[in-house]
Amino acid sequence: MTTIMNITHRAPMIHVPSYGLFWIAAIAAVLCLTSCGQGDPRNGVIISVKDQKMLLVHNGAPVKTYGVSTSKFGLGSRRGSLHTPLGRMEVARKIGSGAPSGAVFKSRRRTGEVIKVNAPGRDPIVSRIIWLRGKQSRNRNTYARYIYIHGTPEERNIGHPASYGCIRMKSRDIIDLYRQLAIGSGVNIIRRSLMHTNAGRDYAARNESYLPAAGN
Repeated sequence: MTTIMNITHRAPMIHVPSYGLFWIAAIAAVLCLTSCGQGDPRNGVIISVKDQKMLLVHNGAPVKTYGVSTSKFGLGSRRGSLHTPLGRMEVARKIGSGAPSGAVFKSRRRTGEVIKVNAPGRDPIVSRIIWLRGKQSRNRNTYARYIYIHGTPEERNIGHPASYGCIRMKSRDIIDLYRQLAIGSGVNIIRRSLMHTNAGRDYAARNESYLPAAGN
């Protein structure tokens, strides 16, 4: 009678010191933040309607500015008004991670189309969507009104009120901002110039070339 022995071959175990596991986890977390576009919750933005500019801040300190376009119909939070709301808000959702610049979105879903900057006769939402939620009673319906920060192909109008209530940006800028902001990051839309804020004055003091939009 022959006995057949079942021998299971196991790969040798590799011991990783505890400090090594810590650094592996830390590196993985950083890579995830970068690749997943999760952003930094310490970042936020101040958007000036008068200047048609956005100031990115980190822990309240100014970092950089972007040109924007707010509503051509004015300011407010009345449902159906197509106005840009004012006041303190936060990032509620981020949509479009990994999409190419110029990718078209309809009802927050990619259509598969990619269009060029200033494509004639075209005015869709492109590249990225940052959906806002109001934090004050006056702008509590911001999320329900579908107010976004998003990319636009009509980059020639950036710096002037031209939207239907949302905050429009150039594609390269919204893609950069998408990486900077996290869910819950603060957004403050103000009527006055950035120069009326501490962060705006600090930024101007450190960047002599900074000027608000022409005429402001």
